[in-house]
Amino acid sequence: MTGTKRPYDIVVWGATGVAGGLLADYLVDQYTSSQLSVALGGRDPDRLEGVAATFTDRYDGWDELPTVVGDATQIDTLREVVEQTSVVCTTVGPYTTYGTPLVEACIDAGTDYCDLTGEVNWVRETVDRYHDAAVAADTRIVHSCGFDSVPADLGTILAQSYATETYGSPCDVVQIYLADGDGSVSGGTLASFGELFEAASTDPIAKQTLENPYSLAPPGERDGVDPGEQTSPQRDRLGPGWTAPSPMAPVNERIVRRSNALLNYPWGREFRCTEVVPTGSGVRGAAEAALIATSLSGFKTAMGIDTLRDGIREYVFPDPGEGPTRAAAMDGSFTVRILGRGTGTDGQFTVEATVGADIDPGYGATARMLGESGMALLRGDTDSPLDGGVLTPASAIGAPLADRLRAIGFLISVGDASAGASA
Repeated sequence: MTGTKRPYDIVVWGATGVAGGLLADYLVDQYTSSQLSVALGGRDPDRLEGVAATFTDRYDGWDELPTVVGDATQIDTLREVVEQTSVVCTTVGPYTTYGTPLVEACIDAGTDYCDLTGEVNWVRETVDRYHDAAVAADTRIVHSCGFDSVPADLGTILAQSYATETYGSPCDVVQIYLADGDGSVSGGTLASFGELFEAASTDPIAKQTLENPYSLAPPGERDGVDPGEQTSPQRDRLGPGWTAPSPMAPVNERIVRRSNALLNYPWGREFRCTEVVPTGSGVRGAAEAALIATSLSGFKTAMGIDTLRDGIREYVFPDPGEGPTRAAAMDGSFTVRILGRGTGTDGQFTVEATVGADIDPGYGATARMLGESGMALLRGDTDSPLDGGVLTPASAIGAPLADRLRAIGFLISVGDASAGASA
């Protein structure tokens, strides 16, 4: 990023939407204007001014909030926005439709960037088109800084670091469990889901991206031992009970594998990663796993058929920008567990990391994860050998993001699985 002083530390791009509004609300609640210079960005100046007025009335630490106006499809207007800030945090999706010009503008301006995307087809596009340019520009383009995929990616690097420090060896296999949760899914997230399936039905590269577990690895390294996400009910390979496929596995597993590749394979090229939903033991656990697997398979089939997908998007999915009230977004919880198994000099070991919070995962927690990712980039609060590129939360920021999230109330731990997770 350029060393030239810019008027703003962070621009919240998409501040008039639900996710962007929650992100802006978090930043101006957590920090004061003497600590952080924030601008609200979007395409509608009147709505932006209304959002700014809401926050300056609500929080004593902010007498004013500047606004910046641009068009997500017009790169010239985006350049004018990003040249004024050190970091852009964007919530404007679907990113397949609206994300590319902003990425290009940030690289041109040397402005660090983070987003909430779960659209692996689009991440693959930015990797192929922009990674080398971002490296040359020392600009960090950090994807998937929300519930997709911070808990999985951060939890994995915490577990692997602990294993390496404690046992002298990383885990050969990691299993990510969506252990429990109480929250909602945003209209923007579902719109992105729809874009992903539409792209896969018409674009051979998007289809291949979903079929290849290593599709986000660097070019020339897109194969390996991992067969990809679980698609059927299975007994838990690292513990008792049954597991079902996770709807987030196609995104989170590929992000974790990209982290390993970007960091030059500290976990080895034979590293395997799976994300699942634990369903318990016995007949009941097996039945629940089967129900989840069947439902997910049916949904994916329907989303692969043009007419059914169009109907689901029109009549079932909420519109992008729709979401819960501010109070509802603060209500909820989630816990993601990461179990890793490896072999050290004294034999086999199992480690466990957990990432959770008592807040809605898709809205309130996601706003905080994105906000603190942006703050880490801004403050240089990172543990990474990488100065630029199309990156992941673990490869761009690493363990300092866990410290930042703990400081705002997230429950993050790592330790020996047999002894229970510790600090």
